[in-house]
Formats: sequence, C-alpha cells, structure tokens
Amino acid sequence: FKAPSRDHPALYRDLLRTNRVHWIAEEPPAELVREKMMECHFRFRHQMALVPCVLTLNQDGSVWVTLVKPARAITPGQFAVFYKGDECLGSGKILRMGPSVYTLQQGKNQEENPKKEEIDKIEPAT
Repeated sequence: FKAPSRDHPALYRDLLRTNRVHWIAEEPPAELVREKMMECHFRFRHQMALVPCVLTLNQDGSVWVTLVKPARAITPGQFAVFYKGDECLGSGKILRMGPSVYTLQQGKNQEENPKKEEIDKIEPAT
C-alpha cells in the first residue's frame, strides 16, 4: 500500500498486538498480571518519542497495545519496546495491527450517511 502523502490517515494506527513479550525482569510487571492492564509508554523505532499506551496482557504472554493517540508507520516485524518512567520493561515483536485511522474514518462516514435502502429497511415508507 502506498499512501498519497506522508501524513495520510492510512499510515496511522492506535492498536497493535505483539508476540510473547520478553520482560527484562523475566516476569510481567505485577500490576499487569494483577489488573490484566497497565499504563506505560512504548516506542517502535530507536530515538522516537515515547508514546503513552495501555497494555492488555493475553494468556499466551502476548500483549495488545492501545495507544493514547495514533502513531505513524507501525509495521509488523518491528519491536515494540515498553517503558515505565525511565525503566525499560521489555519488548515484543509486532505481529498484527488494528485498523488504520483512515479505515476507522471510512466506517464513521458510512455510519453517518446510511444508504437510502438501509433507511427504508429501518423506517418503512408509509
């Protein structure tokens, strides 16, 4: 896929899943184990700014990463590296991603402008 511009919404995503995370402390953080969710920061490119996110722990040790705001050009195969403050918690390879901002916007546009035949189904003409 080639986007029309560097900042096209198709390049931005706010959800991704990693493989099993390699935790520096060997175990997932206690808060993540206890709550199944944890706020932290992540980056997927060296020297990029840290992005606030929420991790959701899966039973297989992988995590869903929900970003506070969409990030550009996340790609499967890159590593998501997680931080709490200055401490590096661990990393996991990005396996898959949620829908792009562009896809989500398309869905919203369709919901706001239902087709005439869909309206007829909901409200039969009298």
